[in-house]
Amino acid sequence: MKHLIFTSLIWLALFSGAHAQQLKSPNQAFIMDFSLQSDGTPTYALKYKNKEVIKTSKLGLELKNDEKSLLNDFTVVDTKTATFDENWKPVWGEVAEIRNHYNELAVTLNQKGTDRQIVIRFRLFDEGLGFRYEFPSQKNLTYFIIKEERTQFAMAADHTAFWIPGDYDTQEYDFTTSKLSEIRGLSEKAKTANVSQTSFSTTGVQTSLMMKSADGLYINLHEAALINYSCMHLNLDDKNMIFESWLTPDAIGDKGYMQAPNTSPWRTVMVSDDARDILASKMTLNLNDPCKIEDTSWIKPVKYVGVWWEMITGKSSWSYTNEYPAVQLGITDFSKAKPNGTHGATTTNVKKYIDFAAANGFGGVLVEGWNEGWEDWFGHSKDYVFDFVTPYPDFDVKGIQAYAKSKGVKMIMHHETSGSVRNYERHLDKAYQFMNDNGYDAVKSGYVGNILPQGENHYNQWVVNHYQYALEKAAEYKIMVNAHEAVRPTGISRTYPNLIGNESARGTEYQSFGGSKPNHVTLLPFTRLIGGPMDYTPGIFEMDLSKLNPDNHSHVNSTIANQLALYVTMYSPLQMAADLPENYNRFLDAFQFIKDVAIDWTESKYLEAEPGQYITVARKAKGTNNWFVGNVNGETPRTSNIKFDFLEKGKKYTATIYADAKDAHYKTNPQAYVIRKVVVTSKSKLSQLSAPGGGYAVSITEIK
Repeated sequence: MKHLIFTSLIWLALFSGAHAQQLKSPNQAFIMDFSLQSDGTPTYALKYKNKEVIKTSKLGLELKNDEKSLLNDFTVVDTKTATFDENWKPVWGEVAEIRNHYNELAVTLNQKGTDRQIVIRFRLFDEGLGFRYEFPSQKNLTYFIIKEERTQFAMAADHTAFWIPGDYDTQEYDFTTSKLSEIRGLSEKAKTANVSQTSFSTTGVQTSLMMKSADGLYINLHEAALINYSCMHLNLDDKNMIFESWLTPDAIGDKGYMQAPNTSPWRTVMVSDDARDILASKMTLNLNDPCKIEDTSWIKPVKYVGVWWEMITGKSSWSYTNEYPAVQLGITDFSKAKPNGTHGATTTNVKKYIDFAAANGFGGVLVEGWNEGWEDWFGHSKDYVFDFVTPYPDFDVKGIQAYAKSKGVKMIMHHETSGSVRNYERHLDKAYQFMNDNGYDAVKSGYVGNILPQGENHYNQWVVNHYQYALEKAAEYKIMVNAHEAVRPTGISRTYPNLIGNESARGTEYQSFGGSKPNHVTLLPFTRLIGGPMDYTPGIFEMDLSKLNPDNHSHVNSTIANQLALYVTMYSPLQMAADLPENYNRFLDAFQFIKDVAIDWTESKYLEAEPGQYITVARKAKGTNNWFVGNVNGETPRTSNIKFDFLEKGKKYTATIYADAKDAHYKTNPQAYVIRKVVVTSKSKLSQLSAPGGGYAVSITEIK
């Protein structure tokens, strides 16, 4: 169903001046006020249930090499309003159908003295506000350079925020919880080392930014549809509690090269007095264009295993030999090199993972370190570091593919660019064709290290355009993409559903680099996952990593029950069972949940939620009547209480509950769990202990 009405009166009210408009959400809970200040500066304000969320905030853009920026001296020359209502079906997702319902106000502004026009388009949903700048085709505004976008988000109070430092190159930080006024004093402590990072301000933070007000409002600031534009951060004026947009610059400091007609991404403000509404919102997806891929039959969710965890922990290596201090592709002869004996991507080792995948119903096997060049791939500003098609002597591409095919398993390709995006684009067609020729239909791409050419950043316009180019090119070859170290997703998976995963946050690998806070996974769904699914790589059962590598003294800050729950709470159509097969064989009864859990859903119900503390989610597997429940808990133990009223009335189900034991603790007793089976109906309730860093998972099947 699609319904669109344009009008000059509906949801449009004049107030306090000739150039003031008011827009209400379909459910009337939100009111957005637009007005021009006396100097012609555009502003907006937002209320939710009569509570002030965004105080009067300025809009506009500062231009480079221009006598006059797009900041003030505007007059309103036209306003249009509309209401839109449709239901659409995602290729994969948390639900089978999504409603896209909003009221819209488009304000056309003309700037005195330049005769330039911009449109500010507002869309007000029942979950919150989206707005963007539009630059129509016109003779007085054709090519222009953005020095800075000056969008403001004026907070109504000194809220509690769950934040990570503003950074042009990485989101791989643990979250800090503090008042807004405390960000400056905590900014240095909040930073942790990363192979590529560029922070810009002691009050800079990244989106998606989650906040909670003293009177119980949950507020989220983010962006949607990041296309041909720089990624937006937020910089806080902590005297006035005003966030202002801060775009990622290029190597010479410019923040955007624009040609009209064009648009900015959407700036989003989600608000509710119930945290579950933030998690359930599909507003970010709805602000993106519909799917542009005609035939999507080749895009399929997948559970996979791979050699990655043994490499991350140091049990094995990406490189083939230790003989060469430096290698050059096409010159270095690896056939004459002595193998180092630790290489993970060998034909023999990979076949073990293929056997494990086939025996346990996993659809894919990811292999990293299969291709020449890993000996000196990082830290040398090396442009031609990989060619993405030449395997090491101990990796038989054709033989592996034939073996996997005989077992009913797909191989997943790995492309590490080492930040050399220009080199990747040079090889992209050849690399994707190589995948087609050898039966690979999914790729994990990586952008570790500083971007080349030097001075560029992971999140500026030029590199954002590269990620989009690689994604669209992949669609031409019917290849699904899981991009690591790329810019955070902003709902683009609606338009290009072959983007089945991203990293773009602190993932499980950091448990091998010293650990993450136990409440980390209670915040990612409120922040990073607002824009799209994350390849978090859960399923770790051996928490003492010295047992994999005596030199690695890290500890995974999670219980086994928590790891199981992540397959439900951390939504993704791409889910890895990341641990080694031998560790799963030690805990086969717990491993059963990973084997059973679905990765594509018809319904999702958020049962409990409090950012930084706990999340409980129930999801119905697509094409079945089976449900799965996941609960993840932070530092403080608690008892979770849920109802099974999402089940079909009049039917009985078997619920298999995988829970923390009474003495479980992420640090001291992480492998203590209990499993029990009970019969449940829609009238049943569950009261279940969640340990520190723990949780529980439930598999629910109908009794026929």
